[in-house]
Amino acid sequence: MSTSTTAADAGTPGARTVRVAGEQPYDVVIGHHLLGHLPVLLGDAVRRVLVVHPPTLATSADAVRDDLRAQGYEVYLAEVPDAEEAKTAQVAAFLWQVLGQADFTRSDAVVGLGGGATTDLAGFVAATWLRGVRVVHVPTTVLAMVDAAVGGKTGINTAEGKNLVGAFHPPAGVLCDLAALASMNRHDFVAGLAEVVKAGFIADPRILELVEENTALLTDPAAAAASPVLLELVERAVAVKARVVGEDLREAGLREILNYGHTLGHAVEHVERYRWRHGAAVSVGMVFAAELARLAGRLDDEVVTRHRSVLTALGLPVTYRGDRWEQLMAAMRRDKKTRGDLLRFVVLEDVGRPVRLEGPDPALLAAAYAEISVDRAPTATIDL
Repeated sequence: MSTSTTAADAGTPGARTVRVAGEQPYDVVIGHHLLGHLPVLLGDAVRRVLVVHPPTLATSADAVRDDLRAQGYEVYLAEVPDAEEAKTAQVAAFLWQVLGQADFTRSDAVVGLGGGATTDLAGFVAATWLRGVRVVHVPTTVLAMVDAAVGGKTGINTAEGKNLVGAFHPPAGVLCDLAALASMNRHDFVAGLAEVVKAGFIADPRILELVEENTALLTDPAAAAASPVLLELVERAVAVKARVVGEDLREAGLREILNYGHTLGHAVEHVERYRWRHGAAVSVGMVFAAELARLAGRLDDEVVTRHRSVLTALGLPVTYRGDRWEQLMAAMRRDKKTRGDLLRFVVLEDVGRPVRLEGPDPALLAAAYAEISVDRAPTATIDL
């Protein structure tokens, strides 16, 4: 993995490129007003392009279509439901139908324009159409830029859980246009920062320092989107993920550290029927993992306190309902990271030192949960 400033290549001053290594290397371009770089990532061999987008980005999808048509591509638009409602077998089947009717071949491509749910869906459809066609992601949320669009994980949900059906399919490239973040809902923007904070705790302490030094800025999407602080945070978070997935695409070992906070976080999402934002659930999950590590004798009190202070300063939740423990345990046992009946958690021994904790005593888990549980739904400064 390498990180470099490539303004000329990206077609815009100040743009950064993070290279994701592996069997199919690709670039993640980060900056402002990057649409002109999309044909570079699609490549000259592609003739047809399907742009998958939610209703809220119809105008942006039109702009992408017009720009690509001017470059000689044959472009189709496919509107899908917003957020997690898009990640169903029915919606995937609709997109397969569009690809079939338009005679898409293995030399054609899909573009995922939107948040993490859209890029997850677009990636899955690209992975499964003709056993794999080219996909380029244009994420429009913080969460999608630093997590969902990078790394090659694709998937859809079932009634039994999130992302239980999917494939590993690296994109041909990713365009992180920070200008798209200026109009984001503040709650969505802040929730996405949970994944940035996660990258700080597992690998890059400078991320935590930047967040602590710029809390007020980072809770104002318009101001943050134009700032060099957010550019550096996104670049650093992407670089963390790029380093990990470049060495371990299919979660054979190292990649598991990216699940920090996600074992309980995914359970919270499931219990809440996905009414919680992903970042809010992961925020609670990280504090739980920190408490679990502390009680297991692996993590100092100071680092646990830092979890709470950083996340609370952003307005993210750090507690959850005490009466949901049994439901959460059941959901965690169905999680795709579980092996048989053995629960697995990523915990820290210090900032930047993640390790695996397998099969912890149920009493230890309950004690850790008691440290984050409250009698009612958590109060947070963001709408969950």
